[in-house]
Amino acid sequence: MRQEETKQEQIKQEQIKQTRRGARQPEGTALMLQTAIWLGVLLIFIGIGIGIGWLLWGKPEKEKNIDLKTVKAPSWIEQDFIRKNIYSRPAVSLKQVDGIVIHYVANPGSSAKQNRNYFDSLADQSENGTSASAHFVVGLEGEVIQAIPVSEMAYASNYRNSDTIAIESCHPDESGRYEKATYDSMVKLTAWLCRELELNPKKDVIRHYDVNEKNCPKYFVENEDAWKQFLKDVEDAV
Repeated sequence: MRQEETKQEQIKQEQIKQTRRGARQPEGTALMLQTAIWLGVLLIFIGIGIGIGWLLWGKPEKEKNIDLKTVKAPSWIEQDFIRKNIYSRPAVSLKQVDGIVIHYVANPGSSAKQNRNYFDSLADQSENGTSASAHFVVGLEGEVIQAIPVSEMAYASNYRNSDTIAIESCHPDESGRYEKATYDSMVKLTAWLCRELELNPKKDVIRHYDVNEKNCPKYFVENEDAWKQFLKDVEDAV
């Protein structure tokens, strides 16, 4: 009789355990379902974030594959390269060109040839001399002289020397305002460089001022509307 009671008690206890396990099972299922929902929501937000980032910044730009040594200047550009030297033509190769920097010579009335010759004369300095140069100089009559190949670095734009092309521009007086012939050649030259080097006039053409806040080119710094018009003219020419 006692054994029978013990056996019945064991059966009863087993039934209680099974009932408890059955009661807990829905809780486990609910927890798994809740976890799955949160994971789904998280993936949705990640997808939205990636989508917004793509819309804001677009696709990553491909690295340019331009052989700068093969860029051939048109006939309206006079190539008159200065001597290789540590002060104005260090003969350091440019790996890639990411921008064009516009300068002014700050020497009213001087010609493109005179400024080109000044850069060349820096080769004759003694130690601790002045470093200065530019790839191109646009003159008072619209003439364009190339002083350094586009495949080499010039000393013109501070920390942007290593990835930009420098254009110096001549002006008749202290205001820095350009003659029409000079302005037209600057637009033509900048547009040609943008096409050859796959640059965007809106974001890749800048002033020396935009590099280190130097008042250069003076007229375009002090007359913001004139600078915006120049960029528009370059864009139209491209």
